[in-house]
Amino acid sequence: MSYALLKSIHIGCVILSYTLFVSRGWWVLNGSAVMVQRWVRWLPHVIDSVLLTSAIALAIKLGYSPTDTPWLQAKLAALSIYIVLGSVAIKRGRTRRSRIVAWLLAQAVFIYIASVAITHNALPWQGVPP
Repeated sequence: MSYALLKSIHIGCVILSYTLFVSRGWWVLNGSAVMVQRWVRWLPHVIDSVLLTSAIALAIKLGYSPTDTPWLQAKLAALSIYIVLGSVAIKRGRTRRSRIVAWLLAQAVFIYIASVAITHNALPWQGVPP
């Protein structure tokens, strides 16, 4: 598979995954009946599986290894934090307030992950490395 196609799949899945996460968070916080529909439970897993698979394929194609690529290490660490926060926001938060805080923090972590991906810098506010 070509690099351009892999990257398009990856970016498309990023957009879908984030959009669905924001929507699910909104639905949970507002007690929407949409959350009990089957597709809301399985679709995120499908999208995120394709997202992860495309990420691994891109890393292999480009020769990136997390052990040798600091920005990729930062992305993976932030991804772990995003997953935990997302879980609290959507399922495990005991109070509405804890869910809101986790939902907002997860979005901030997502922005960090996207910034790292774009700049290839673990500290993306410093700009693109030379």
